[in-house]
Amino acid sequence: MSINETKEAVGVRYAKSTQSLYPFFAAAFCGLLLISNIGATKLIHFGPIITDGGAFLFPLVYIVGDVLTEVYGFKAARKVIFMGFAMAVLAAITFYLVQISPAADGWENQSAFESILGFVPRIVLASVCGFLIGQLLNSWSLALIKGYTKERKLWVRLIGSTVIGELADTIVFCTIAFYGIITGKDFLNYVVVGYVYKTLLEVILLPVTYPTIAYVKRKEPTYIS
Repeated sequence: MSINETKEAVGVRYAKSTQSLYPFFAAAFCGLLLISNIGATKLIHFGPIITDGGAFLFPLVYIVGDVLTEVYGFKAARKVIFMGFAMAVLAAITFYLVQISPAADGWENQSAFESILGFVPRIVLASVCGFLIGQLLNSWSLALIKGYTKERKLWVRLIGSTVIGELADTIVFCTIAFYGIITGKDFLNYVVVGYVYKTLLEVILLPVTYPTIAYVKRKEPTYIS
């Protein structure tokens, strides 16, 4: 029996995709994480403020993580966190393999590639450790607070979980990545400014996070208010 005859006999079949928004938030979470990790390879100096390029998007990773935990629960958010962790490790390995592969004749950007995407064990370790610890604590604490507040006081669990998660993430990443490279007051400045900035951004974006969560809850038929 030919392939076409087989299709006609059994019918062409596809798996059904659900109407849940969960996959979209999972994809956004992983994408924002990978972009932020690449941006974090550059230190940025704005006047007295020292931070890294990850400051532009990385706080959004926590906001998306908050949406996942608030709507789908800690177990569902944890799956996405582990997926993001796996993608970050895969990206680091891939960049390393590209880095050590022989460059083609006429391609003169090896040093430029290494300076931006080159495998730096210390940065990679800092990134994956800070992310995993910070995100798990953020998600766990949000779910824990929700157990007490139920559907009330969303702002308490959003800000409270960010304070805990970002603190752990910032300390772990900054210490592993740049302790000894940035020293003294500059290192303290780097840690404090990064932490305060990321936490304040969560507060500033509450007018965006609130309606986003409300919208997702309305669109999820299995969510019970």
